[in-house]
Amino acid sequence: MKKISILFIITGLVFLGFGAYQWVSQKMAQQTSLAEAEELLEKDSDTKTNLEPTPEASTFSPVTGATAGILHIPKLESDLPIVEGTDEDELEKGVGHYDGTAYPQQNDQIVLSGHRDTVFRRMGELELGDILTVKVPYGEFSYEIVDTQIVDADDRSIIKSTAPEEVLTVTTCYPFSYVGNAPDRYIITALPINND
Repeated sequence: MKKISILFIITGLVFLGFGAYQWVSQKMAQQTSLAEAEELLEKDSDTKTNLEPTPEASTFSPVTGATAGILHIPKLESDLPIVEGTDEDELEKGVGHYDGTAYPQQNDQIVLSGHRDTVFRRMGELELGDILTVKVPYGEFSYEIVDTQIVDADDRSIIKSTAPEEVLTVTTCYPFSYVGNAPDRYIITALPINND
């Protein structure tokens, strides 16, 4: 009986250690990506804010795994690195930009995704009217949340062209407190704010 108890304790410690290791490595990867994003944005500090289209916007297309910018969420006092791609490797580093969707000023749908238990832990606190700002090397672009919805995890209908209208769609797993693979997705829809 004593051996079984010791085995359970050791197994529990291994799981706790592995969980702690994963959490620390994700935090470090996110901090590295955020530092890269801040450096990327500092190179062009004369950024415009939603005024006129810039030539850089039409050609902006980072390679998979590259740091692309920052998602700033004022209400949550949060700056999250945006990384091109939505595979596990990219989502470990920050908010993933869904390949094949647009970036600001490209006049189509922008899709950003993240894990509910890491970068998007507090997304449920956001409400209609809250602001999301996408910072990329050619400017800062603000969007107002106009809708939220919950869809099935397999529902891909939310990822679609919105051309010529620019729409920011942010997705994460739902319910937020679910343990394991969540059955649903929480979707935030935000529209550009005209800053002139």
